[in-house]
Amino acid sequence: MESKVHKGEVERNLGEQPIARIMADAGLKPHDLVTASRVPLTHKMVSRACKGRLLTPNVQGKILEALNAATTKSHALSDLFNY
Repeated sequence: MESKVHKGEVERNLGEQPIARIMADAGLKPHDLVTASRVPLTHKMVSRACKGRLLTPNVQGKILEALNAATTKSHALSDLFNY
């Protein structure tokens, strides 16, 4: 079934994001980011980030901080999301 976007609606599913590849290359699972996060972060947030679900800037920041803590690298938001 084809999903149709009506005039004025925002497409929320944007396809797999670069964060999914970064996590795979580092051997990380969503649980690794949840445990590395110093702020409340859920498995569902991480899963949605990887799948390309449109996230709020607040959640994007939480994901970024957790990924940087888990990998001990310094990624930018533009490295993780292409929207």
